[in-house]
Amino acid sequence: MDTMRDRFISTASQLLDEEPRLAVVLADISADGFAPARRDHPDRVINVGIREQLLVGAGAGMALTGMRPIVHTFASFLVERPFEQVKLDFGHQGVGGILVSAGGSYDWPAGGFTHMAPGDVALLDTLDGWTVHVPGHPDEAEALLREAVTGDDRVYVRLSLQANREARPVSGTAGFTAVREGRRGTVVAVGPMLDNVLAATEGLDVTVLYATTVRPFDAAGVRRAAGATATADVVIVEPYLAGTSAAAAGEALMDLPHRVLGLGVGRAELRRYGQMEEHLAAHGLDPKGLRERITGFLRP
Repeated sequence: MDTMRDRFISTASQLLDEEPRLAVVLADISADGFAPARRDHPDRVINVGIREQLLVGAGAGMALTGMRPIVHTFASFLVERPFEQVKLDFGHQGVGGILVSAGGSYDWPAGGFTHMAPGDVALLDTLDGWTVHVPGHPDEAEALLREAVTGDDRVYVRLSLQANREARPVSGTAGFTAVREGRRGTVVAVGPMLDNVLAATEGLDVTVLYATTVRPFDAAGVRRAAGATATADVVIVEPYLAGTSAAAAGEALMDLPHRVLGLGVGRAELRRYGQMEEHLAAHGLDPKGLRERITGFLRP
């Protein structure tokens, strides 16, 4: 299976042939993959070098001319480093574009903490009007990207090396999908966390919802699922900062007695970088760690 990043490069390259207003702006990352597209479309595939503030500013400038820019680099350099430009050049100016990240929270641990971005979605949450997609499979990443290209809004597509074994039908407007139904609580699995959540909840009487579009948050879907259970206990398992969507879930359940547990990446920096699987285990996001915390949270 190809990676989400591989699929992004091939899909975006094809879309450049089909969509004359589409442009891709890079900061060296994935430049080799886009080399054929750059030869075919030298005016619409732009590599600004390792200048992330310029990366975002150039994309927003293209949007001001009526183009639909795809702006791409690692998550830490796309959302965190040029956050002021994301906030002002896109948000304040009221233009749309597609930010596509790679690297996830810790896809390349050898790169160190500079290349880790567990806080990216939480940071974007401070801004208005962003749609956030977190696909769990390359097929889903392709579908969500193709859908995003047709709009004029502000979209963030968060790609990761971690992926589920199989793709599921996705749409940016469809809300969360019920994968299992149960009576003891609701577990929301975001993007690439689904396989681990399904393994962790095997045999448990819980509803499992699958989320690939987390902003806007599917409040109605969570409310429906929680309202159908004996207790409105909701666990959200996200591949980024723990608790990022806890407030959104709490608002969805505001007039129901409820409890919300946010599971995800902890705030403490793990300085022995290891491998991605070791980070998952260290943050309790492997099946064993998830099962312990989910069963400990749900009422008997």
